Amino acid sequence: MNNFTINTETKRLIIRPLEKPDYHNWLSAFEARFPSRHRYDSGKMDMTECTEHWFAGLVEKHEALASEDDAYIFGVFRKSDGAHLGMIDFSTYERGSFQWGRIGYTIHNQFWQKGYGKEAVKATLKLALTELGYHRIEAHINLDNNPSIRLAVSCGMEYECTRKGFIYEFDQWTDNLVYYLNAE
Repeated sequence: MNNFTINTETKRLIIRPLEKPDYHNWLSAFEARFPSRHRYDSGKMDMTECTEHWFAGLVEKHEALASEDDAYIFGVFRKSDGAHLGMIDFSTYERGSFQWGRIGYTIHNQFWQKGYGKEAVKATLKLALTELGYHRIEAHINLDNNPSIRLAVSCGMEYECTRKGFIYEFDQWTDNLVYYLNAE
């Protein structure tokens, strides 16, 4: 039984923590990914090590992260057929006087251009600012990741600043744009 039970639904989606019975839908979605379309799209991935036993451990890790208030990781599923469309996660940066977290989102590339990302992110931002108790959510986005920038803006997030040398990726310290949303 999953101890982390916060979830939400939209017209087309169910957004909830992964459960062990999700393995086959989860794996099928990764196996059906198209080749990478740009540098922020991981495209097809080698899933040979992702056995059902490995996946059970992943679910348990997600539950542990949520129980410690470190991170909340949600699977995005299509209501009509249970297809796994992607993942959305919230990492807790600071509680106390800040109630500050970060959002990350990924929709499998075979499901792009159907509005699933916007629908899922809008619903989970609302969930994060109410059920998860965050006051502020930030998205940290690479300067040239235009699809992610458009998604953040379309979900009501506002540009705040550019953080210089913010994250180490692509073998260098990389600048990130910061988009944010505060609770009412």
